Parts: sequence; structure tokens; C-alpha cells
Amino acid sequence: MTTIIGASLPRPDALAKVTGDAHYPADLVQPGMLHLKVVFAHRSHARVVTIEPGPALRHPGVVAVLTAADVPSNAYGLIEADQPVLCAPGDKVRFEGDKVAVVVADTKEAAEQGAQLVVVEYESLPAVTDPRSAMAVDAPLVHEERGSNVLLHVPIRKGDVAAAFAVADVVLDGEFQTSWQEHAFLQPEAGIAYLDEQDRVVIETAGQWLHEDRRQIAQVLRLPEERVVVRYAAIGGAFGGREDLSLQHLLALAAWKLRCPVALVWSREESIVAHHKRHPMTVRCRWGAQHDGTITAVEAEVVADGGAYASTSAEVVKVATLFASGCYEIPNIAVDGYAVYTNNVPSGAFRGFGAPQAQFAAEVMLTRLAHALDLNPVELRRRNIYREGSLEPTQQPLPPGVSALAVLERCMEEAHARLGFTEQLPGPPTSGGDEAVLAMARSNGRPSHLRRGVGIACGMKNLGYSFGFPEQSTATVELIGRGEVEQARVRVGAADVGQGSHLALQQIAAEELGLPLERVEMVCDDSADAPNAGSASASRLTLMAGRAVRDAVLAAKEKWPNTDDPLVEATVQYRPPATTALAPATGAGRPNYCYGYAAQAVEVEVNLLTGQVRVLTVISVHDVGKAINRQQVEGQIEGCLAQALGYALLEHFQVKDGHVLTPYLSTYLLPTSLDMPAEMIPVILELADPNGPYGARGVAEMPLVPLTPAIASAIHDATGVWLTEQPMTPERVLAALSARSPGSR
Repeated sequence: MTTIIGASLPRPDALAKVTGDAHYPADLVQPGMLHLKVVFAHRSHARVVTIEPGPALRHPGVVAVLTAADVPSNAYGLIEADQPVLCAPGDKVRFEGDKVAVVVADTKEAAEQGAQLVVVEYESLPAVTDPRSAMAVDAPLVHEERGSNVLLHVPIRKGDVAAAFAVADVVLDGEFQTSWQEHAFLQPEAGIAYLDEQDRVVIETAGQWLHEDRRQIAQVLRLPEERVVVRYAAIGGAFGGREDLSLQHLLALAAWKLRCPVALVWSREESIVAHHKRHPMTVRCRWGAQHDGTITAVEAEVVADGGAYASTSAEVVKVATLFASGCYEIPNIAVDGYAVYTNNVPSGAFRGFGAPQAQFAAEVMLTRLAHALDLNPVELRRRNIYREGSLEPTQQPLPPGVSALAVLERCMEEAHARLGFTEQLPGPPTSGGDEAVLAMARSNGRPSHLRRGVGIACGMKNLGYSFGFPEQSTATVELIGRGEVEQARVRVGAADVGQGSHLALQQIAAEELGLPLERVEMVCDDSADAPNAGSASASRLTLMAGRAVRDAVLAAKEKWPNTDDPLVEATVQYRPPATTALAPATGAGRPNYCYGYAAQAVEVEVNLLTGQVRVLTVISVHDVGKAINRQQVEGQIEGCLAQALGYALLEHFQVKDGHVLTPYLSTYLLPTSLDMPAEMIPVILELADPNGPYGARGVAEMPLVPLTPAIASAIHDATGVWLTEQPMTPERVLAALSARSPGSR
């Protein structure tokens, strides 16, 4: 039989999705269900004085108005339960997406009209919306009980940075600013809830972790977890945006209280205002190096706007702090990361999870150092990049499987073949860098206001949970047949948020059993029927759930010859090598058990008259350990590049005084097919990871990490100016060109 691992097999759900037959959460709404409408605060910081539901209750069709008094346990959160389900009189609303009531009616229109009739009186409070100002000792407190707006301070110390800077031949300072990013998944939040024949609360929706959603909902309702069932319909994208609860707990609350089936579908505006975003960060840094190209010291401060609630801010800031020195072994490091509460929209998980922000700064600083040292940026990376056995900033050796240099070298091979890239020494100061001669040559015959440039960047991102957080995946495999295995059923609670994880897991089981794909049934989307495989996040499912499935198949196969039973079952929990929490004073520890490595080369064209930047070509090289389904891996790279391009150039999420100014996709600009490069070239290396099934490791987040600095370097190559604020909009490009001083570099 032809091998299944590595084959580009078609997605089983593809036809239904492109024909419209697939059922997404909004498609589950049935006649006779009650409809919910959330009453949002629309204030960044205020105290609720009174809530008067009477006018809404008198409106025709309104069945109930739920308030905080109806919530058994009025607090939830992915890590810290610091967010109220509904804000009560006397409580504070901390951002404009806080919820104060839920109107339940027999039609969607009646629910919407009723929500407008709920009268809420507020006492305005001073809002703190700048994270650095929020760190001041006299700043208004978002959460008074904490005594500070600093949610977390993460220090990492390695070596002696002061001594290293004192003897460095070149020292450069930089400051970088990144903004929010909206997940913009195709299907806004939606779902239904009802009580089943066993009096369990059933929520059918979309999410990233069945069992975590169940845990939080059960906690809110003060029910045993077995009384709550979470099921996922088709999921229209996630990217981290479905990690936090949005409306699942509201649906569950209404169904439980009213004993009726209920439905809730958010508008795009409600989705944008109410769910978390990528963290804006400010990175102030200093890098030092010797003339021979040895980078000797990095000092940095990373300040992240966590918004009104904790979400995953603590973990994101740990990741950003860890990657402030990029993927390079540097003997002296001092980095301080801060997650800060503000009255802005909460920040949380988003593809990359802190790595893109930190490595935007790190990669630009490394290229600037190369220019200052008269070294080629590729060569400077070669001399300092992580290798097997290199020490992380946390003073521990990297996990085995370090392929940072291999992906860089392959990227340079592809750049030479496809872009004519040559590793020259830097040109004159006004040229903008070592690729400038090549860029100018390619501009021959084009209008003088169009300049082309080439940029490179490397990147890395952890796979799986970090910093001592318990990591596991559990799978159950049932083998069915007489005499020989005729079919199999795989139970694994792993969300497929569009990335194709269910097919990859099915391929792993089919390969190990020697069965055709159609004889392997997958049970993945029901918390009552599928064991906990952990979240669809941190690029972890291929490695973690894939390893659990393979190990469970092996365990079931071992039982098979020893029984006459036509059904054999085995359950296996896979745990990877342990990680540890970081030491409070120094950050010492073993933060991760696996990393993914990437390198990218881009070619851009900059319009000097308009500031518009067109990305012409992207070469994106990744070590995936083993491509379980090559087509899906390439699709992940290409899809991630589209999201990365939007992050780098277009997606300008704007907030003023805590109020979202871009709540529509008409004002928040997403990349379309016309914005995509003519050439997107995914290159896959397969250097086996020691823990992954067939050596596989994840790839879903990796392309987002290096693209922004690669584009920034290409803009610099074309124009001689550095952009240090993301997104690099035409207005910012023009401002940088206007501010350019003669001979700048």
C-alpha cells in the first residue's frame, strides 16, 4: 500500500465547506429557539450604579433579562478568573466590551429591541489607556484589589550586560512599536445551547479547546463538569481568538436558567469590540557586538498592553521576553517584560503568541548591527545563530532538534536561485544596505519613484505549552474486526480550526494500522465522547495529539493478538519532556520542550510618491520535522503569510481613549488576493523532531514570526529608511522618507 504519511491527501471536509453544506455554529439555529442579545457597556471605565430591566421586559417577545444576580459564579478566565460574566450594580466595567445584561426573546428582532430598552446608569471613572502611564504608582487602577496595574513582570538575566557593553565595539539602541491585530475569522462568534435528555447543558459552538471551555462553563454554573457538554461545529478560523470564552458561557447560563434551547450570533462589530486581540508592545533595546561579528550583549524592555483582563497576557509576555534576543546565542542578556492592565480591549492569544512582536525588534537590530559592522546580514546571522547545544537566555540548553542554521542556509540558496540574491558587503551609506546594488539593478527600466529591495529575517517559536504549564494529550483508539483489524475509531478531543488537524491525525492512525483512510473514523468534536487532547494552539496538535494517537494505536495493536474480542480499545496519555517555571529573579529554567525554526527572504517594491509597499516575492523556509500532509503544510505556510502580510503592512487596529475606532472590516483593512505576492514559495525541511510522530513538529505559527522584520529590511534596502512601527502603512513610509537625513543608513 502507498504510504499515507507525507501524501497530499484531500481534506474530507473540503467539499462541504466550498459548497455551503458544512454546518457552522450560526447554521445550527433552529425555529423555536430563544434568541439572546448582549447589552454591552460601551464605556472604557465606569461603575455600574443601577440596571433597570423593566422597560425591556415589557417589550413584546422579551422572555427574560439576565443580570449578574442570575449567575451562580460570576467570574471566569482562561488562566485567572478576573473577568465578570455580567457586571452587577456596584461593579466596574473595565472596557467597552464588558457585558451588563443578556436579553432573551422569542425572536432576534425582539431581543435586539429589548436590549436597547435596558436602562443602565453609570458613574464615569478615569480611564488608563496607555500601558506605560498605567505602570505609574499614581495611575488609576483597573483592578483595585491587585494594588498595581502590572499584571506580571518577567526578568531574564544571563551574564553581565554592563561589562559587555563597556567593551563592545558597536552599540546600537532601538525602539519598536507594534499594535493590536484583529483575528478576523470568517465566522463571528455564534452558538446554541440546550438541555439534553440527561439534563446536561449542551453548548454547540466553535472553539479551540473543548475541555477547557467545559471547565470554565461548569465553574460559572457551579455544576460538575460531566453535567456540561461542549460540541464544536465547523469552525470558521480561530488563530487564538477562540481561546477565551466569548458567548459560550452566556448561552449555557440562559439554557440552564430558562430550561429552553437558546441561540446567539454576534455581528462582526460585536465580535471585534468584545473579543481579545494581539498584544500591542513597545520594545526598547540595546545591542552590542565586536568587530568580528560576535553579538555580546542585549538589553531590552518589553511592555505589553494587556487590556482590561488577564486572558493569556502573562504567558504571552513570558514568550516575548524570552525571544527579545531572537534566535541567537548571546552570552549577556538583561530583558524585562511587563504585562500591564489598561482599560483597552483585552489582549490575548494570537498566532505567534508574543514571538512576532519581540522578533520584529530583534531581527531589525541584527541587520542594523551588520551594517554598522560592515558585515553581510546573512553572515552575522550565521556567526550567532542557535546551534545544537546552544544556551537559551534562561541558561539551559535548547531542546534537541535545533535547525535554525539549516533553514537559514536553505533560504539563502532559494533566494540566490529565485531572486539573484548575492551576499555582498554593504554598499555606500546612502544605499540602504548590502543588497542595494542588486535592488538598483533590478529597478532599471522602471519609473524612478518605484524602488525595489530585498530583506531577510530568521525566527523561532515554541511548540506546545511552556514554563511548567501541564502539557499532555490523550487519545483512545478502538480496533474493530474479526481475525484482522478491519476498521478503527480514534477518539481525540482536538479542535480542527481550519488547519486540517483531523486529517493529519487520521493519516497517522491509518499509516500505523495499514488501513485505508476511509476505514479510520475520527471522533473529535464532543467533550463527552473524546478525551482531552489539549488546545488547538501553540502549533502543538500535530506533535502532541499526533503522538498520543500513534502511541494509542501501538498500544491497541499490542492487545489485538491476545484476544478474540472483535473490539479492542487502548487509551494513552502522551506527556512530552517537562518544562519548568522561570526563576523569579533571573528567569532561569527550561521554558520549552520543542521549537520551530524559520527563515524568510522577501522582495518588495516601494512607491516613493505614495508610500505604498508591494510585496513581490516571499520565500518562507521551515523545518517541520516531517510533513504528515504536505499540501496542508504548504497551505498553512501560505495562509499564515497572508495574515503576516496584513499584520506587517495593512491591519491598523485603532483605539482612542479605550474606544475601538475600527469596529468594521470596511475600516480595518485586511489583505485580499490582490495584496498577495505574485510568488509565495513555501520550502519544507524535514529534520526529524525526537518527540514528534514520525518526527513531525508543528508549523502553523512560524511564518508570522519573521515576515515583518524581513519586509522592514527590504524597505530599508530599497529606500535607506527604517520603519520601526507596525503596521508599516503608506503614511508611515512617507513620514520616514520625509524625515530621512542625508547619508542616513
